[in-house]
Amino acid sequence: MATLQKTPVGSISSTAQETHITILPQLPEKRSKPEWSKHPPPFKTDANDVIPVPPTGSPRDDAFRRKRYDTGRKKSENPGIDASAKRSAAFQKPKKDRDNFRDALINILMQEQGETTLPPEDIVTPGDVDGPSKQEKDIVRYYYYIHHGIDTEHVAPMEDLWLDNVLGLVPNTLKDGLADYIELLSDEMREDYLLSVKKAIVDFVLRDQREREEDDDSLLTPTMRELKVVPKPWAKSFVQARQAMQKHLYITNPTMCAVLDTWNYSFGALRLVDMDEVLAREESFELSNFQSLCMRHVETAKDTLLKKWFPEVQNIFYQGNKNKQISHSHLEAFFNSVSILMTNQLRDLCMNSIFDYHRLYCPPKDMIWKHEFQGFIVRLVLEGSKMSFEPSCEDFETVLLNVFDVFVKAVSLVPRVETKLYPVEGARSKATLKPVIAEEHIQRNKEAVCAVIRKSFIPAQEHTKFYEKYDFLINREAEEFVEKFLGEEHTFQEMKDQVVRFKDLADEITYNSQKVIRLGMFELHCDELIRALAKRAETLYSRILIKMSKTNMDLNKELCEEYSAIANKALATPASTEALMELKQYIQNVQQTTIYDLEERILAAKKRLEFLVDFTSMSPAEMRLNAEAFNWHTRMPPIFEEHEEIIQSSKRQAENALKMRRERFLEELEGYNKQLEEFETFGDLSDITRYLKKAQGLNTRLETAQEKIEQFNLEEEAFEWELSKYPLRKKVLDTLTPYLKLYEVTVEFQQKYKSWMDGAFDAIDPDDVQGEVDNVWRTLYKLERTFAQKANPEAMCQKGAAGKSIAAKMKDKVSDFKGNLPLIQCICNKGMRDRHWEKMSQIVEFSIKPDQDTTLRKMIDLNLEPYLEKFEAIAEAATKEFGLEKAMQKMLEEWTDMEFSLIPYRETGTCILSSVDDIQTILDDQIVKTQTMRGSPFIKPFEQEIKEWEEKLITLQEIIDEWLKVQATWLYLEPIFSSPDIMAQMPEEGRRFNAVDKNWRDIMKSVMLDRHVLAVLEIDKILDRLKKSNELLELILKGLNEYLEKKRLYFPRFFFLSNDELLEILSETKDPTRVQPHLKKCFEGIATLNFTEAMDITHMNSSEGENVHLIETISTAKARGAVEKWLLELEGIMIKSIWQVIKEAKEDYLKTKRVEWVRNHAGQSILCVSQYYWSKYVTEAIIKSPEAMTEYYELNNRQIDDIVELVRGKLSKQNRVTLGALVVLDVHARDVLKDLCEKGVTGMSGPNDFQWLSQLRYYWEDDNMTTRMINAELKYGYEYLGNSGRLVITPLTDRCYRTLFCALDLHLGGAPEGPAGTGKTETTKDLAKAVAKQCVVFNCSDGLDYLALGKFFKGLASCGAWSCFDEFNRIDLEVLSVVAQQILTIQKAIASGAEKFVFEGTELNIDPTCAVFITMNPGYAGRSELPDNLKALFRTVAMMVPDYAMIAEIMLYSSGFVNARPLSIKIVATYTLCSEQLSSQSHYDYGMRAVKSVLTAAANLKLKYPDTDESILMLRSINDVNLPKFLGHDLPLFAGITSDLFPGIELPQPDYGILTDAIRDNCEKRNLQMTKPFLDKVLQIYEMMLVRHGFMIVGEPFGGKTSSYKVLAGALSDIAEKVQALRV
Repeated sequence: MATLQKTPVGSISSTAQETHITILPQLPEKRSKPEWSKHPPPFKTDANDVIPVPPTGSPRDDAFRRKRYDTGRKKSENPGIDASAKRSAAFQKPKKDRDNFRDALINILMQEQGETTLPPEDIVTPGDVDGPSKQEKDIVRYYYYIHHGIDTEHVAPMEDLWLDNVLGLVPNTLKDGLADYIELLSDEMREDYLLSVKKAIVDFVLRDQREREEDDDSLLTPTMRELKVVPKPWAKSFVQARQAMQKHLYITNPTMCAVLDTWNYSFGALRLVDMDEVLAREESFELSNFQSLCMRHVETAKDTLLKKWFPEVQNIFYQGNKNKQISHSHLEAFFNSVSILMTNQLRDLCMNSIFDYHRLYCPPKDMIWKHEFQGFIVRLVLEGSKMSFEPSCEDFETVLLNVFDVFVKAVSLVPRVETKLYPVEGARSKATLKPVIAEEHIQRNKEAVCAVIRKSFIPAQEHTKFYEKYDFLINREAEEFVEKFLGEEHTFQEMKDQVVRFKDLADEITYNSQKVIRLGMFELHCDELIRALAKRAETLYSRILIKMSKTNMDLNKELCEEYSAIANKALATPASTEALMELKQYIQNVQQTTIYDLEERILAAKKRLEFLVDFTSMSPAEMRLNAEAFNWHTRMPPIFEEHEEIIQSSKRQAENALKMRRERFLEELEGYNKQLEEFETFGDLSDITRYLKKAQGLNTRLETAQEKIEQFNLEEEAFEWELSKYPLRKKVLDTLTPYLKLYEVTVEFQQKYKSWMDGAFDAIDPDDVQGEVDNVWRTLYKLERTFAQKANPEAMCQKGAAGKSIAAKMKDKVSDFKGNLPLIQCICNKGMRDRHWEKMSQIVEFSIKPDQDTTLRKMIDLNLEPYLEKFEAIAEAATKEFGLEKAMQKMLEEWTDMEFSLIPYRETGTCILSSVDDIQTILDDQIVKTQTMRGSPFIKPFEQEIKEWEEKLITLQEIIDEWLKVQATWLYLEPIFSSPDIMAQMPEEGRRFNAVDKNWRDIMKSVMLDRHVLAVLEIDKILDRLKKSNELLELILKGLNEYLEKKRLYFPRFFFLSNDELLEILSETKDPTRVQPHLKKCFEGIATLNFTEAMDITHMNSSEGENVHLIETISTAKARGAVEKWLLELEGIMIKSIWQVIKEAKEDYLKTKRVEWVRNHAGQSILCVSQYYWSKYVTEAIIKSPEAMTEYYELNNRQIDDIVELVRGKLSKQNRVTLGALVVLDVHARDVLKDLCEKGVTGMSGPNDFQWLSQLRYYWEDDNMTTRMINAELKYGYEYLGNSGRLVITPLTDRCYRTLFCALDLHLGGAPEGPAGTGKTETTKDLAKAVAKQCVVFNCSDGLDYLALGKFFKGLASCGAWSCFDEFNRIDLEVLSVVAQQILTIQKAIASGAEKFVFEGTELNIDPTCAVFITMNPGYAGRSELPDNLKALFRTVAMMVPDYAMIAEIMLYSSGFVNARPLSIKIVATYTLCSEQLSSQSHYDYGMRAVKSVLTAAANLKLKYPDTDESILMLRSINDVNLPKFLGHDLPLFAGITSDLFPGIELPQPDYGILTDAIRDNCEKRNLQMTKPFLDKVLQIYEMMLVRHGFMIVGEPFGGKTSSYKVLAGALSDIAEKVQALRV
């Protein structure tokens, strides 16, 4: 290469050049090998003289097979020649060798003609007749040299890359099916290239070296010729630059060329990872194996570089240095160039390896591998409570992307060659080559591979959804369920069901799941997951089986124990008559009931055993127990026979024993009677204690005797004997009782007397003494009389005389003591204090103050009775004072354990007061008591204390009041100001709230330390701090209201939200989805919005589930947290979107069949466009002719029939709602058209006929929808209404429409009036739907004020909505007067056409389409009469009874009923007859609401049972809605009415089996009886729930009202839990 650059390029003569262009041989149409290629050249050249340059491009597979010319490589592949040595020798003398080659070729050409081999004759082109001229011979010779003088071995073939580029320029459509032609043309291009190269070689050889190319002016361009004569100041610098290049351009050095050649021929195909081996693998790789393979390949490549390539390079430079080819003057620069060259080669190796490695995962679309890459194995495994991939996606990314880093590191370990040749200074710091691979390139490849990995993982992740049905196994819910199940009591059948369920589940997992799935680059192995899931299911049912086996063992063991107990008891000999009777009764019960229960349990054991044998293996112990349980049944009859013999024998023995015991008992009673005589002699009062013990002993024995008598009677009754009686025992007891009572009272009084007289003085309670003495005296008095009656005056020894004597003595003693009671009441008073004793001492003139030794006896001995009257006054004062003191003490004690109840508040870290009702009750009570006590004349000793206590209580009351006030406001504001968004928007209020919050937390922290109520009084300045907090909170609330007002003025629909709702929206501005729960209050039909991941809004959804695409995407991010901004944008785009939807539906109406059109568009657009085309076609038909009207009428009928046919078929929920509303409108439109036909409305004047003008008509004018009625016009509002139903339009509805429509045209409001259920509110709402306006219904009450209504009016006026104030005349008259002025202000602003107006001091934008409607029930209690100034602002319309039959017919028709008309008549007849024949009850209702309930129930039944007889459905609907509310005596009458209207119709019994079972279970839980009337009422409540939004349960007390709905709630909850468990 260096020689070629230095040697000037020669050229042939100009003549030869010019001729060459004109006489090149023409190619034939069919290509063949040229003739010259068949003849060998007449000379040979040394193959070593020219070293062919290998192609730089790498071969690649193509759809077409191409020839390769590799002759230049044949000799290099000879194993006998050292390739390295040859290449080194070839570059040692490059210039000399090339000169030798040229000289040899010129000598051959200059040989004499006679000695030269002439060209063959067929090659020589004939000239003139005399032979070819000299010029022609030169040309022929020239081409002969080209064709035959150059050996193709020395010509580099055309690179395939060039050919690929050429073919790439040809469109694929031109290459299809032309492979053969492309092959021929490819050969032709290669041959032309070869010929051109040979020509260049010949030209180079024939060129005179002395000839300078710049001297040949013929070859110069005009510019170059000019440059030859003009001065050339740059020539010197050019020459210097050329010389510098010759000196410093090291790439031309032979050693450098040898390094290049070595790399290109021996190591050009080297790759760090051998892709052929990777692709040749027929199985998928384990990630670890693939990693090891890559590392092994990289290590092999590193060894090749370090042990083969580097030594060869080192040898090249060693030989070059030896042959003086390396200049030592610039050695460092030279080896820097060498390092750069080698670094580039290593970089190419790394880049190619990266390219191949990248292409392994990201192959080009048109690339075809010889072997397909089998990818990797991924295992889906179960780890804990979740599924995971092993290896995971992250593992694949880590390992596979790490290979790129390994590549870079691998090529960075080759040392610089000079470090091995010369000890160059600084070589150590540059010891290795550092190929630079752009980090961006590596990162780009990594990202591409990473993207492929993640994309390939998506199908695997999707496949995990197949196992979502086993989530309860994966997340261990099943384990928790089984754990809970096993912890509960369940029947064997329930456990069996669970075992079968989990067994089936395990089988399903094992046999129905794919174990290996090929998913793109990955081979997903699910066998481990399947085994794990199946194992879990098996474990679960195994646990249940263990429980079942244990349960079976326990039940069998219990069964055997019961049998054994029965047998043991039956064969036991009774020890007593009682035991005999018990045993006899017990065995009778066993034979009559128990034995049959045991037989049933044996059968159950048999079923259990049959199941367990199939699922478990039993131990010998279990088998023995099962056999024993079954054997007991046959062993029982002999046991019962033996028992009968034992009973008979024991009975005889017991009868004899009873007779003997009765005789001994009579003797005992006689002894007791003799003992009584002894008590007649006991009269010594000093021996009273001994008397008492004797009496008590005899009494105890008599009680024992009574127990024996009862036992005798039981045995006699058992033996069926006559019951024996023992009157002697009663006689003895009656005689003993007075003595026993006397002795007890006497002993007790004596003990107490001693305690009172000689005991501690301060322990005496005068009230207790008074009560005890009175009781003893009365008892003694009665006993004295009793003994006196027993005494016999004629006998010497009177009975009862001794007792009477003792009673008399004790009575006298008690009477004497009673005389001291007044003194005791005075001196033993608990209220006596030192001051009282001092007063008494002053009276008696000596100290009587008691001390520790004082007793009552000593006080009595002081003879204080004369002073008793004065003492009583002092004692009374002491008693009063003591009462006040006790009251104060009691109040203090009440607060001792009274603590504030504090509960943590959310996650705030502080607490709040949960309930102060009890505290407040005590506080109020004590304040009143304290103030009363202060007014008492006896309070003086405690006056200061009571005053301080009152101040404490009042202060505590103030603290609690302020505290609760702060807490209420703090609770309201804390969630608001905890939002960073609110704090950012209200910094001043936020600062104030932080101050309040800190104060609040400090106070609560102090209270937490001591929760006692009175402890708060000790908190420093708590009252002042609370008052200050309330002042700040008032300022915060004021600022908050101003802030909310600003937001509402920006987006007026916020006026329809409460403050709490609005604050919830504003506090979560970072999450736009938090607005969704409140959208329904802001927009008529928008319930939710569809958000993208970027939180852009694309669709709006109605509450019915309808989805409408927005024509513009709303970016909530652009609003930067300002919710009102994107909501305002949503409002505008909603209107545009609905306009677009209606326009598209309008255009599509003419292109699509109507039955298809109604299912392809949004419900609102269908209703609107359908009315538009109806208005259009009716107008055209009116103008055209009566026949056109009739034809269009018939078309209307056909259209309705088509829609009804659709309704009766299968439809989506959305389409069914839409078509139901469409039927309602179409039927009304048909009736209007029929009326117009009958009245002859036609001709050119027809469109102006009032019959037509009075209808609601739709027009598309100026690219907008407009509605008209009479001479009034309203623009279509384009408010999204969702997909809701429409009101049936009756003549009453039409009349109301006309009144309200014209009122709006006059800028007035509408005021429908009438009884309940006549459709006032619904008609207003339906008119709003007809013109697509938002209608906000506001239920009025007497608690409304003008401020609340003013806020509402602001929203209406600003956003253009309609409002319907229901029950408007319930508002107070004072408020109505202000409201009249508010409405008048709005109406005046609309009438003036102003864009803004001032409303209550606020400037508002006004939307002239806003409107105010009111509804009223005149004559009801609590209703106000509207002021005259308010009446003038509304046009009234009377709403009376609607046409029930017409409404029912159309609604049934829209629900798919065929016999709508007769059924509607029957509904009306049913309610008419009910109102006439049934009793009058306050809860009976036969109005529109009742009819609507029946129609709703009928529609539901029709949808559920479309093929059932419609009369059955209607009768069931009427019964379900009405039966629950009728009283018992009205039910037969109602049944008669329905049987007359629906003759022969028998209602099938509804299947409530599951619900009935659940009701029965809940009745048992609540200890209730499930009687049939109760069950019927519960089921009726359930049916009512399905058709009513709400209902009342009425009836007498204890009628089961509460229990019925609670039982139903429990039953439905149980059913829901069971369904959920089955789903799990």
